[in-house]
Amino acid sequence: MEIPTGMFGLLGPNGAGKSTLMRILVALMEPSSGEVDVFGYNLLKERKEVRAILGYLPQDFRFFAKYKTHEFLDYAARLSGMNNKKKRRQAVDEMLESVGLFDVRERYAGRLSGGMKRRLGIAQALIHNPKLIIVDEPTTGLDPEERIRFRNLLAKISEQDVTIILSTHIVGDISSTCNCMALMNKGEIAFFGSPEDMRKTAEGKVWRMQISGDDLPLIDKKYPVITTIPSGTGWEIQVVADEIKGYDAEPYPPNLEHAYVYYMEKKLNRWIDG
Repeated sequence: MEIPTGMFGLLGPNGAGKSTLMRILVALMEPSSGEVDVFGYNLLKERKEVRAILGYLPQDFRFFAKYKTHEFLDYAARLSGMNNKKKRRQAVDEMLESVGLFDVRERYAGRLSGGMKRRLGIAQALIHNPKLIIVDEPTTGLDPEERIRFRNLLAKISEQDVTIILSTHIVGDISSTCNCMALMNKGEIAFFGSPEDMRKTAEGKVWRMQISGDDLPLIDKKYPVITTIPSGTGWEIQVVADEIKGYDAEPYPPNLEHAYVYYMEKKLNRWIDG
């Protein structure tokens, strides 16, 4: 698998192995087999060189709560080798501005909102101008507004001739930002390509139906139900299946979420059509 420049999404359910892969890519874990090449460097043999060109935002990002926002980022800059105090201060201010935290630079990091803490996390990953940025489940727990803001921030960063690897179980994180993606399950890559290519795999597999309330539990046992919308005395639903038997149904245009469910439930043998 070769990851291109831009925004790459690694999608999969919790427990799929995404975080393990991320830890391997940032040289925190040894792979059991295979090789990893990062911009011409062999990860196992040239870890120091790899770490110099990558930034990492882990899922459980931690910081010094009693440091002010600019103090923490200054500390991260010093750790990355920025020894000139004047240049470091300028870099910190510019980075805080770019991630929307300059106005709270004097606020203690422990008092930042959840979304602000994630933005501080991406700031520390970017402060040394890496070529590769790895972010692990960055939008988990964020409210919808902050999630969109963080996605837009990553998309903007990806325009600067860098590679961003975004690991997530949230389909919307992939569909709204990534130009390339992979689907991971049980430690294996089940799909690799563009989000549009994956979406197309569900064409002809999504169905819209009008059903009574009594039919909903029966259909839910037989097919993966994606959406349920109250409609009169019954429901309008969308299901994913190769074909529908015994019910009136019409084809419905698929999106990436439909394709994700199709892969997880059918192609990965988690259910069998009735």
